[in-house]
This record gives sequence, structure tokens and C-alpha cells, in this order.
Amino acid sequence: MNDGSLDVQGITVRFGGLTALDDVSLTAAPRQVTGIIGPNGAGKTTLLNVLCGFVSPAAGTIHFGGRELVGLRPHRLARLGIARTLQGVGLFSGLSVVENVMVGATSQARAGFWPALFGLPWSDRDERKLRDRAVQALDQVGAADLADRMPGTLAYGPRKRVALARALAARPRLLLLDEPASGLSEAELVELGDLVGKLAADAGVVVIEHRMDLMMAICRSITVLDFGKVIAVGTPQQVQADPAVTAAYLGLDQNAADRALSSAGPDPAADRDRSSAAPDQVADRDHSGAGPDGVDGDE
Repeated sequence: MNDGSLDVQGITVRFGGLTALDDVSLTAAPRQVTGIIGPNGAGKTTLLNVLCGFVSPAAGTIHFGGRELVGLRPHRLARLGIARTLQGVGLFSGLSVVENVMVGATSQARAGFWPALFGLPWSDRDERKLRDRAVQALDQVGAADLADRMPGTLAYGPRKRVALARALAARPRLLLLDEPASGLSEAELVELGDLVGKLAADAGVVVIEHRMDLMMAICRSITVLDFGKVIAVGTPQQVQADPAVTAAYLGLDQNAADRALSSAGPDPAADRDRSSAAPDQVADRDHSGAGPDGVDGDE
């Protein structure tokens, strides 16, 4: 497919003798929101890391717009129009908000971000281009007034907006969001849902998230993982009604599961004992708080 669709087929990932992902397949259409859900240790972040080139699969293929992605380095993916946010915010504490967002547009610049930042003569045009694009991205997430602030002076919610703006500065055709609602208030959650819906008008959006109320509201299609396997695929309504999802994802009786899926995220106290998944949980935590080079920016 060369229409901007993401096509994942038969992805298998092993860490030593542990299988973190087992023959996982999914598709994500352009200009719609596709969700990936599952309990802790299900393999969600591992799958996202495979899509981003941080983890190499033992088997399987990934095509985006007809281009094979397996084997490409992360910086090559950015040039293909793929951007990702992190579970944390991963901002650079020594750069202003607008400078942090400029980092996200580096792949679009001729001279690059660092020559622009230090004011080298040949980079003036690129610096203006990067800054204009960064301000546009901040405006897109409702944070243009924060451009000159330092990340450390902001509350967590606005910092999440800045992190999203950094991804948008690259003007991606595919946007990968890793738990964008974590740490947000209920009011911010509503705003996030509206924003993600608007972003899908210009790009395919793939979201990993534990807040089921958000996922049921914004996703066109949802894939459910459990212990590295796909156990359900369908619309939010189909997934909500699937007994396998009730049993594997929530570990609740049907009535309690329906309430959780329709209104709020899963109750950690009600989750079934997943101690047997501990090795996969370790595999699923990789890169969750890393900055652009795998090192925390401010977390």
C-alpha cells in the first residue's frame, strides 16, 4: 500500500528466551486514529519501539506508504514522515520551549538544528524556518504563548503539549503517541481527545493508552495485545463487547468490565495477577522516558 497506510505483519520479538511479541499484525489507515491497548506487560511499548526502529524484530515486516521500515534507523524514519511522542515528556531543560520544538523539525532543515541554534552564518535561513515551524506547531496544540518559557517552569500538562508540538514540527504523515494522557487532569483529557481528533485530519495516528474513556472516544479501530499476542481487533464497541478482552485485559466480571471500558481506565486493584508476565514487563518498559537520543531530557 502506498497511500500512507501502516501495515504490520507477523512481527515477532524475542529477548533471549522470552517472546515479547508473537506474530503481531495490524493495520493503521491514514487520517484516522488507531489504538493499541492491553495490560501492563502485553508488549505495547515494545511494538512501538519496533515501529520506531529502536528494536529489531526476529521476524515480520512493516510497511508505511509502501516502504519497508524494518532495518531502517530511527533518524531515517523521521525523513519518511514518522514522528513519536514518549510516555514521559523528554524535554531538554536547558533549551526554551520553542527551541525544544525546533528539535523536532531538524530533519526538514538543510543545515540542521545545532548550526541554527549557535547562529552559524549559513544557517540563518534554516533558523528562521525552524522557528516559524515550531511556533506553528505550538499554536496547533494551544501553547504558542509558552514559546519563550523554560520547560522547568511549566506544569506537567503544558509540558506534554510541548512534547506533542515537537513531534508535530516534523509535519508527520504518521504520528505515534505513547500514553499521551498520562498525568493529565480530566479537563486536559477532554482537550487532548479533541486535539487528537483534529490531528487525524492530516496524518495517521497510532495511540497507546491506558485511559479507556479516551480510547473509546477517539479511536476508529483498536488492537488488543495480551502477553505479546493479538487477542482482538475491531471498533471500540466490538472490543468492549469481546469476552477475551474482558478476561485478559481487565480480569473483571462482565458488568464491571463494561463500566470500566465505557467510563474510566482500568482499576489497578482489580487487575488480575500478572506476576508471570514480569520478564515481558521489563521488555515493555524500554525507552519509555528517553529523550530523542535515548537519554532523558528532563525527567
